[in-house]
Formats: sequence, structure tokens, C-alpha cells
Amino acid sequence: MHSTNDIPLELNKVYIEDCICTMNRMPSDFLDLTITSPPYDNMRYYDGNFKIDIERIITSLYRVTKSGGVVVWVVGDQTTNWDESGSSFKQALYFKQIGFGLFDTMIYLKKPRGACGNNQGYWQTFEYMFVFSKGKPKTINLICDRENKEERKGDSGTKRLHSGQLYKHPRGGYQKYGRRTNVWEYNVGKGHSTKDNFAFSHPAIFPEKLVEDHLFSWSNEGDLVYDPFVGSGTTAKMCLKLKRNFISSEINPEYAAIANKRVSNLYNLFGDDNF
Repeated sequence: MHSTNDIPLELNKVYIEDCICTMNRMPSDFLDLTITSPPYDNMRYYDGNFKIDIERIITSLYRVTKSGGVVVWVVGDQTTNWDESGSSFKQALYFKQIGFGLFDTMIYLKKPRGACGNNQGYWQTFEYMFVFSKGKPKTINLICDRENKEERKGDSGTKRLHSGQLYKHPRGGYQKYGRRTNVWEYNVGKGHSTKDNFAFSHPAIFPEKLVEDHLFSWSNEGDLVYDPFVGSGTTAKMCLKLKRNFISSEINPEYAAIANKRVSNLYNLFGDDNF
């Protein structure tokens, strides 16, 4: 249990409220990691007439993020006629303007699933995954699952110096698997994003594996993870599965109910003592 000004803030809970209200109760330098996909442009219809002040949310995230903490911001752009909005870039620049560093610009690649973007241009199949950090990330656990062309042990070689002399120096080897690229591809839709079919009552969910990979990369067991737009509850569910604590916000009660059901199902499957 954490508190600010004697107002309790429970861990592993979905708060049914505007995320600004949740963050206002957080002390500064509180969160290890945030993983979220905010509603962007008019790409999806969400029940309820909710106004989102993105700049205020980003500013609040900076305050509540620990030094060395990370924000993973999954976002894309709407295309009207032939013109992309550029909202993703505007948001990324605002993150940098208020003090976040842009640690990595990653790509969430999806297999083509119908028309998207500018129908007169190339088939758009990706979203950005901006990895912002408050200073250098304190946790970097790179996933190494890209198979190298060859595996070899370290050896030594020679290099001729300007003087003409030969200099012997050690050379590093190659493991069987190296770090993956920053383009991550996932299958999406029923049977792929999640096995929780009821979760698709939410209009836009991202794959559980995407969240799992970011949790592994930028946090450790016991860390505190936040999702200000938890939606169907993917981040919350994967936090419990990977033994991270979470706090989530969702302003729509119907979506919050979906998130709570996914969390409850995991508790029922494994028991409270495992989390």
C-alpha cells in the first residue's frame, strides 16, 4: 500500500477514473515502468464522450516516473484522404520537450489485415512503440532470440599499426542467438492477441506477447507498472503473470469490468499467493 497525503493507493487495482485523477494521488518518482496505447486520433470508437488532454497526461507521467524509469507509448496516426495526422511525432516531441529521453523508436509490425492508412500508398501495417526514459533506463534486459548466421568462440587476430608493426588483439565471439531488432512482429486478432475471447468486446487490444516482451525488457520482478488507458486489461494481466505490481486507470466502467475479469481469471487460475 502506498499513500500520498494519507490518501491510499492500492497496488494491483484497476481505478475506474480519469488517469489524471489516479496520477494526482501518486507521489513523485513512483513508477518503474508505464506501458500503454492511448486513444489516438479517431482510429477507434470508444463508448463515452471522453476528452483526453495528452500533454497534461505526458507531463504527469514525467512527475510520477522514477529516475531511470521507462514509458512505452504505442501509437499510430490516422489518415484522412491522403494526409497522415502526424500525432505520433507531435507526442514524441512533447515527451522530449518536457525532459524524457527517446531511448528507442520501435515498430509494432502486424500482418496485413485489411485496408489501413492511405489506400493510394503502400499498405500500412505498423504502429510506433516509442520507448521514453527519464534519464538512462535503469533496467535493460535485451531479448536475444535472433539466430546468428554462425556461432563461434572468441579468438585473436592481428592488426598492422601505422609503424608497420603487427599488433595482436582478441576478437569477441558470437553466441548462437543475438539481440533482436527493434521491429517486433505479432499476429493479432482472436486466437492471437489473447485467448480471452471476451476481451474483444473492447475495440482495440494489443497482443499479450507485446506487453510481456516490454515488461521483460524494461522491468524486473516486483517493479511497479502503470497503464493509464488499461482498456481490456492486457497490461494488468501480464504484470501479474510476470510477477510485477500494477496500477491501472480506465475511465469507461464497461472496459474496466473486462480488465477486472481478466485479472480475476488469472487469480483464480494460479491463486493469490503466486502474485
